[in-house]
Amino acid sequence: MTQYPKSISNINQLVKKLSDAGMTLDVPNPEEALTTIGYYRLKGYWFHKYNNSTKQFQANTNFADIVDLYNFDSEFSRLIFSFLSKIEIALRTRTVDALSIYNDPLILSDPSIFKDKEKYWKNQSTIANEIARSNDVFIKHNFANHHGLIPVWSSVEIMSFGSLSKVLMNLSAGANTAYNKLAQYYTYQSNNNAVVPSHEMLTSWVKAACAIRNVCAHNGRIYNRAFTTLPKLLKNDVISPAPNFKGIYYIMLGMKYLRPTDDMWNDFVNDFKSLLNKYANVVTAADLHFPVDWTNHL
Repeated sequence: MTQYPKSISNINQLVKKLSDAGMTLDVPNPEEALTTIGYYRLKGYWFHKYNNSTKQFQANTNFADIVDLYNFDSEFSRLIFSFLSKIEIALRTRTVDALSIYNDPLILSDPSIFKDKEKYWKNQSTIANEIARSNDVFIKHNFANHHGLIPVWSSVEIMSFGSLSKVLMNLSAGANTAYNKLAQYYTYQSNNNAVVPSHEMLTSWVKAACAIRNVCAHNGRIYNRAFTTLPKLLKNDVISPAPNFKGIYYIMLGMKYLRPTDDMWNDFVNDFKSLLNKYANVVTAADLHFPVDWTNHL
């Protein structure tokens, strides 16, 4: 076996490593944080304060601040995840309502409403596995009483958010389609006119929401993280010139566009402001790469 170039360190060695690199260990028991959170998870919150050339931290880099920053990010992640759950539930309900225009409970078994037939069958394969694995009572009911036929309202309820996203991305658009009916729920104002989002725009919002949901669900870091799956922004929200770092601000705008209700969104923004105030000692909106006028956009 090839020898790995670095040795594994125990907790005491990791504490000494931080101290030797100039971090102030200003907590009674830094070992506790390293054994409950982890050195390499916390590293995501201090790497921007570490000089790889000198192998030293910036002056006044405090371990307590790093832990606070981690705690902020954890609470922020839970806040985002909670609101994404509301987005997801509303989107599922609205998707079923949109598909009802075809007046066919088994419409998801009809490839004619989808653009790419090959993608349709790939998605169907995934959804079929999700149905087969389900222990939900309503799925078992259809197995027992309806020859295993699963109606659209049941299929949409049990498919993953990722599968739902792929279904929506593959829906045919145009007049008298399910997509057109779904998009009516997400109209936005432009020059005092109500505008229905294009298929590309709406599905970009959903795809971005799905991506950030997966990050939150797997306890991934949000702070100081660039995202590659980004929503298409409304013209009024586009930052000019475009920033080099596109992080959670872009994702939150996509969440705004998908908000189930204005009241729900306002509550979310107020909770986010309260979170910033709670951790004002370690993080600001600017640290999250938000523009100066971010409150006008959110």
